Amino acid sequence: MFAVLKTGGKQYKVQAGDVLRVEKLAADAGEKIQFNDILMVGGTIGTPMVEDAGVQAEVIDQIKGDKVINFVKRRRKHSSKRTKGHRQKLTLIRVTDILEKGAGKSGVKAAVGGAGFVAAEAAAKPAKKAAPKKEAAAKAEAPKEAKKAAPKKAAAKAEGGDDLKQLSGVGPALEKKLHEAGVTTFAQIAAWNADDVAAMDEKLSFKGRIEREGWIAQAKELAKG
Repeated sequence: MFAVLKTGGKQYKVQAGDVLRVEKLAADAGEKIQFNDILMVGGTIGTPMVEDAGVQAEVIDQIKGDKVINFVKRRRKHSSKRTKGHRQKLTLIRVTDILEKGAGKSGVKAAVGGAGFVAAEAAAKPAKKAAPKKEAAAKAEAPKEAKKAAPKKAAAKAEGGDDLKQLSGVGPALEKKLHEAGVTTFAQIAAWNADDVAAMDEKLSFKGRIEREGWIAQAKELAKG
């Protein structure tokens, strides 16, 4: 029997005994994991997923893919060129079992992606306590003109993140991409290392924009307030 599972934005057709490389998972070698996003099992097609189906596997090792060389050359008056290499982090697994039913009660750890960059800090923070009724009533009575005068940065922070458009070259479209990737604060960008930058470059097709615009240095200054 075979199944089609989804992980790391890719789909894999597998059967028991198959060994494959997938996007990095948060698991150690020898650990047993279970994929719960199953698109198809045997002749059963999901809508979009097959309910209560799963694929169990054993983690063999955490590895890196082949090195990919990125060469950029700009033919301008002040020409420049840059060569950069990247090796994608992968997890080597062996499929051990395919479950048509009962995946939810198997007790096996779910396969979770291990991103190469810092997770969203805003999501990890506890929700703010609701304002007292008196304070809420006072805010409701405040004139609309005062609300319009509030700076954009304050509005962005009220939503749980920073105004990333303050970074050089970042407009609404790029800010939306960063939000979708879980990046909402300057502190996250300031903490990036070389691997994180390479991962974001590949994931969001920034084409070297992060280093070119100096986002990390800018984020460190902006994070100070």
